[in-house]
Amino acid sequence: MLDLGRLRALHAVWVHGSVAAAAVALGYTPSAVSQQITKLERETRASLLERRGRGVALTEEGLHLAATARELLAIVERAETVMEERRGKPAGRLTVAAFPSAARGLLPGVLARLERAHPGLDVRMTEVDPHLSIDLVARGTTDLAVAHDWDIAPLPAPEGVEQAVIGDDLCDLLVPEGHPFAGRSAVRREELAGERWICQPPGTVCHDWLIRTLRTAGCEPDLVHQAEENHTQVALVAAGLGIAVMPRLGRGALPAGVVAVTLDPVPRRRLYALWRARAARRPAIGAAVTALQEHFIRLDSTLAPDPSPPSTRSTVPPSAPSPASSPVTAPAPFAASAPDRPNS
Repeated sequence: MLDLGRLRALHAVWVHGSVAAAAVALGYTPSAVSQQITKLERETRASLLERRGRGVALTEEGLHLAATARELLAIVERAETVMEERRGKPAGRLTVAAFPSAARGLLPGVLARLERAHPGLDVRMTEVDPHLSIDLVARGTTDLAVAHDWDIAPLPAPEGVEQAVIGDDLCDLLVPEGHPFAGRSAVRREELAGERWICQPPGTVCHDWLIRTLRTAGCEPDLVHQAEENHTQVALVAAGLGIAVMPRLGRGALPAGVVAVTLDPVPRRRLYALWRARAARRPAIGAAVTALQEHFIRLDSTLAPDPSPPSTRSTVPPSAPSPASSPVTAPAPFAASAPDRPNS
């Protein structure tokens, strides 16, 4: 009889594209994943992986077996959901994929709450780009994804995936202290012509949002510095090298020399939790989504506007609208119409 754990390892390599990525998703070392697949090859008397350059690819036999493994894992998930539901409390392993600023600004509090409230629940979190995390949920390798969408880059939920709104994360205009905008209560987009910008590299949502938004407002952006990390962008603003637009979640306190100013209209991104429909009745899913929604509401106080004048201000504004109250019913389409939204 084929070992389910070894089939799971092969399926993970198929989904994630490499042994190393599969190991991260499963919480194993790459050598452990390789050993599982080697044993599976002995059991099946077939070669399941082949070398392709510096990586590996599934052979024809491997692809057939991985597809079968997907069906078996779906059956196991349904059985586990039924048993957990009968017990009436969250238990077992729950894997979560979250985009970077949510992993930093939202998940630590949520994970700590779940650990305290449900000792039988083993939650494992991985930082993943939102465009990838939804596919991981759909393919069955991740139980829950925390993702976001923007008006210029909607992320449609695949068939068989349900979702709930966590909340809206607002964005601010970050400027150096002493900048003409620093003492303003709000700045309109039409006033941004001629500014030097700091943003993420091309191909990212924030970069594309900035280009499109400024051009729509009649401004051709001058992108002087590009950096993936938000903290790097903040440091460049603090040095007086330009201005930036940045979400509040996970941003942390701003250093001396950086002022957050409201941009009118306010850009925002909408956060979602997504899970497979067949696991919707699992208590662990409901508990995790509820914890995400409620903890996001609690973050309102830490993200509230700082009433101090620009010269003394080191933290930033806002308040996100209250999220949907029901954790396990799919709301409006994932690409719901919403105000302007950028960044990761």
